Amino acid sequence: MAGREIPTKGEVDAFLKDTNWGRWGDKSSAGAMNLIDDTKRLNAVKLVRTGRTVSLSRPLPVTPAGDNPRPAQHYMHKESRPFDGGAAMDYYGVFYHGTATTHIDALCHVWNRDGMWEGKDPDDIITFGGATFGTVDSWKNGILTKGILLDVPRHRGNPYVTIDSPVHGWELDDIAEAQGVTIESGDAVFVYSGREKYVEANGGRWGTPEGRPGLHASCLPFVKSHDISILGWDMMDASPNEYDIPWSVHGVIFAYGVALVDNALLEPLSDVCEEEGRHEFMLTINPLYVEGGTGSPANPIAVF
Repeated sequence: MAGREIPTKGEVDAFLKDTNWGRWGDKSSAGAMNLIDDTKRLNAVKLVRTGRTVSLSRPLPVTPAGDNPRPAQHYMHKESRPFDGGAAMDYYGVFYHGTATTHIDALCHVWNRDGMWEGKDPDDIITFGGATFGTVDSWKNGILTKGILLDVPRHRGNPYVTIDSPVHGWELDDIAEAQGVTIESGDAVFVYSGREKYVEANGGRWGTPEGRPGLHASCLPFVKSHDISILGWDMMDASPNEYDIPWSVHGVIFAYGVALVDNALLEPLSDVCEEEGRHEFMLTINPLYVEGGTGSPANPIAVF
């Protein structure tokens, strides 16, 4: 791909074949999280100056909606105790993959015709009781690294990304330069595209059968070249893609071993970054410890 030209199908196919398979040896189930070592974590801690925290999670989505066809469940139970006491308990049930719940995707979540992460065969890895490789419990000790927000609406001067103007990889480089941030190996990059404002202006929905705005496949080499560990976003892959492939930017999972944080709530983070005068922060994510899980609901926290 030359300059800022839209990549051809052959080029996108090549992006997805330029993999990180074999890079981390017997630690490969954790993928690009291997880039986050003790030094990386300690350097991230040094970004904390004021102690201000921001959640990047949406509320658990219990209300059925177009973007939430399988709503989460939250039921309460109240019972009495002797001597005039009592207790309240609740049940959570969630089909978290999709376009509503904030969650982190493990490396066994998606694949293409070449296979899963590390070329594994999904028929060998995915069982009824859980997956056996690239699972969320590979990150059971928690995630702490430097986080970066790339703010597309502020850069463009428009409140949100539209279907006819997806986010391109070269634009993310432009935004990083304009914001004065340097993306380093093992960083977690969050791309804010203005999902809430788009929903407000488009009948209460982000995605429809006709498509949804988001990141273009041209973002694949951006992710690979910057050697990041996590890509987070409020809008996901622009859809439909024009390449006749099952996954475009979601392909960073099986090609590069990069985790995705889907459906992040980034408008509050955008506001805080402006107030703090910086777009770098310490990021923490603690996925549920589910053996064999394809991901986990998540509440990522940015600390300034």
